[in-house]
Amino acid sequence: QVQLVESGGGLVQPGGSLRLSCAASGMIFSLYAMGWYRQAPGQQRELVARITTDGSTNYADTVKGRFTISRDNAKNTVYLQMNSLKLEDTAVYYCKTQVRAMIYWGKGTLVTVSS
Repeated sequence: QVQLVESGGGLVQPGGSLRLSCAASGMIFSLYAMGWYRQAPGQQRELVARITTDGSTNYADTVKGRFTISRDNAKNTVYLQMNSLKLEDTAVYYCKTQVRAMIYWGKGTLVTVSS
């Protein structure tokens, strides 16, 4: 059974940084793309960043230049380094992958940007 567990969220001031982690189990991690999504209150869940098996990345326009997605296949973990955080980055951040025809989500980690 694939499991994704996010961690690293918290309260941070505008301009600050956080690093999120998503630990995967029950899958051959290196074989699958991984994504970070977020959902702010009252809004739809949206893609933040995605990384493929060969390390290619893509980002939402709203986070380009501020966020960096990376993966460590030896640790079965994907990271999201978030710098220059803004109030509008406040959301629950989720990790996602698709293994064959099944989509898996973590339970999310809350990031609150507030002064």
